Amino acid sequence: VQLQASGGGLVQAGGSLRLSCAASGRNFRDYAMGWFRQAPGKDREFVAAISWDGRHLYYSRPVKGRFTISSDSAKNTVNLQMISLRPEDTAVYYCAARLAPGNPSSYNYTDASKYNYWGQGTQVTVSS
Repeated sequence: VQLQASGGGLVQAGGSLRLSCAASGRNFRDYAMGWFRQAPGKDREFVAAISWDGRHLYYSRPVKGRFTISSDSAKNTVNLQMISLRPEDTAVYYCAARLAPGNPSSYNYTDASKYNYWGQGTQVTVSS
């Protein structure tokens, strides 16, 4: 199983980036996908998640209204569109997958320990 994240880079404050995560190696039909980030010296934090059916979206408060998570089940990819980026968004961004079938409301998507698979991370740097 592999999650390959891409799309990170250096951008000025106010700019945009689009991260992508390609999943392979198994059937991810019953898996929710999430994005987390970790800044230097800080704990890994939840950013966004999308339910297995793509109908339920979840965001952390700092990114809500600026980031949009989406998925393409046919391509087994999940994307994170980021706009109005701020220096505090600087971090390594990780995509992750967790088994979460059935009722999407049954799960806490913010808990990193519940995710089964992780990508290698992609660096996002926002300059002021």
